Amino acid sequence: MDIYSEIKNLKGVGPKLEEKLNKCGVFTLLDLLLYFPRDYEFVDGNPEISDISEELKQIISCKVVSFDRDIRTKNGKKLTSINLKYSDTKVMAKWFNQPYIKNNFKIGESYNLMGKYKKVASHLEVINPTIVFRDASDNEILPVYPLKGDITSSVISKLVNSILCSIVVSENLPQYLLEKYNLISLDEAIRNIHFPSTKEKLKDAITRLKFQELFTYSVKLMMLKNHLKKGNCGIKFTMSPELGDLKKALPYELTSAQSRVVREILLDQKSSIPMNRLVQGDVGSGKTVVAFISIFNVYKNGYQAAMMAPTEILASQHYAEAKKLLEGFDIDIELLTGSTPNKEKIRIKEKISSGLPIVVIGTHAIIQEDVNFTNLGLVVTDEQHRFGVEQRSKLINKGKEPDVLVMTATPIPRTLALYLYSDLDVSIIDELPPGRKKIETLFFQENSRQQVYNLALGEIEKGRQVYIVCPLIEEDEDGKLNSVDKIYNELAEGAFKNYNIEKLHGKMAPKDKEYIINRFKEGHLEAIISTTVIEVGVNVPNASVMIIENCERFGLSQLHQLRGRVGRGQYQSYCLLVGNAKNNVTKKRMMIMTESNDGFYIAEQDLKLRGSGEMFGLRQSGDSGLILSDIIEDINILKCASEEAKRILNSSDTKNIKLISEISKNLSRSSKYICFN
Repeated sequence: MDIYSEIKNLKGVGPKLEEKLNKCGVFTLLDLLLYFPRDYEFVDGNPEISDISEELKQIISCKVVSFDRDIRTKNGKKLTSINLKYSDTKVMAKWFNQPYIKNNFKIGESYNLMGKYKKVASHLEVINPTIVFRDASDNEILPVYPLKGDITSSVISKLVNSILCSIVVSENLPQYLLEKYNLISLDEAIRNIHFPSTKEKLKDAITRLKFQELFTYSVKLMMLKNHLKKGNCGIKFTMSPELGDLKKALPYELTSAQSRVVREILLDQKSSIPMNRLVQGDVGSGKTVVAFISIFNVYKNGYQAAMMAPTEILASQHYAEAKKLLEGFDIDIELLTGSTPNKEKIRIKEKISSGLPIVVIGTHAIIQEDVNFTNLGLVVTDEQHRFGVEQRSKLINKGKEPDVLVMTATPIPRTLALYLYSDLDVSIIDELPPGRKKIETLFFQENSRQQVYNLALGEIEKGRQVYIVCPLIEEDEDGKLNSVDKIYNELAEGAFKNYNIEKLHGKMAPKDKEYIINRFKEGHLEAIISTTVIEVGVNVPNASVMIIENCERFGLSQLHQLRGRVGRGQYQSYCLLVGNAKNNVTKKRMMIMTESNDGFYIAEQDLKLRGSGEMFGLRQSGDSGLILSDIIEDINILKCASEEAKRILNSSDTKNIKLISEISKNLSRSSKYICFN
């Protein structure tokens, strides 16, 4: 069986099923083998009553005793109940709106029922259990696949099993690596990631496949860096004499960290090797002005520059800032976003295709097929983790080896940067402009929420404004998390009823979001209740309070990013964390946030606390293009894989050369979509 053949060639896959699989990104047999479960259900068989867990599914062999009469619940649902026995324990099984379920049962017969069993007084209760036709004494691990449309996990399992019954997956790592790191074979790993018989075998499969993935990832990054460094195919810019004038015209003096990073970028621009640099800087450290100085020099050399931001709000903000900062230097700056009027779009695209110097600031609109840069010298992507690899590469591939500058305010731990960005030169702005006040960060348990609102209202009375961030847009079924809708309704009728407040979230139309943000910026709103959509690109100097609901649900780096939305003006600002700190890890995380404003320190601590991550929390997609691995959580595997990749790349062993050759072929096939950052 050829694993590279199309999925339609697999027995049992007709045109309709092929279409459903294609929607899941499965086009070949190999795609299906690599379509890993996103999670697993751990099912115990016939456990002791004392061992029954309400959190996990169990299969229990129960005997039917009697049927209860169907009743109608208060909310109009029809409830069907059957009384059963498990050993000497009474079991009450309940189904909602399934009166026909009784037809599947006979009094006195035994059935294997799978579901989550709850202990209620002296008996067990289970809601909507299913009959399973297998031995209830066996423990099972059931794969749960990421699904689209009406395809089911059982269909995918069946197809994967039919492939694995016909092939043996070839090993492609050297035997000494398997022995050195105690890794199972690739064939065994693929089988156990789909159909693990024990948790230990699943753990071994995940470890092997993560190593495989991060090894290939490391090899590709190193090969790309070597490719860039060897070629003198970039643009050699000269230093514009107007750079000195620009520096004098800036409304503030650059920090020593900003000046250092500007020098590093200008040295890159003087080289014929294409620049490929990451600028890391904490929130408010002044990355944007560094980018504008880089853009200025490229423009003055007669080239075009493109700056891509993840949101229209941020793109518009950059555009306004660029116009203000570069005023008087005769620089043509245009804004191109999805909401730019068609007439304007046509005009801007014509200017771009003319090849004349231009600075284009925009969103993904600047990577559309009909945007033709003919003289692109510099590509800047802001908040690079917000763009998929393909999006970034589309912009870079519009030029002939343009310089690339990547900016992020997400602090990457120093211990990780070497491995994570091995294809990039990294510059760090580790200094904040003078005069910025420390944001006072306080943690409150949920039952102290009124105290939080009182502090916020006190700031509003002084003329300040407030952000309130929630993890959800709408209420969840459990009601455990606060949502934008819930908090908005509570505050509009309660503590904030005398003030103008609005909701903001990602499901809103761009125009509506922009309208609300502008009203907030102009001071017409005292508070915004929002999701993390305000994490990037909202700059309101008058906002002095950031309230984060269910703060324990956010990562430390994200909390730090959100905190950075305040403290942008002359006023003392506050970040008020509201949540449940029930365990020591959560308490430690909140302590880190309240004690430090240093994003790099916070990122380091986050890495230590997260450790190797949740063993069964599998990634099915991500900006890095990795399927299973998380480059932060799997730092230890990444270190080992990276070191082995470097050793093999520098090796003259014929077996290693063959392995690298195979990766090279794969790399060249996909290089169109590979971003060199």
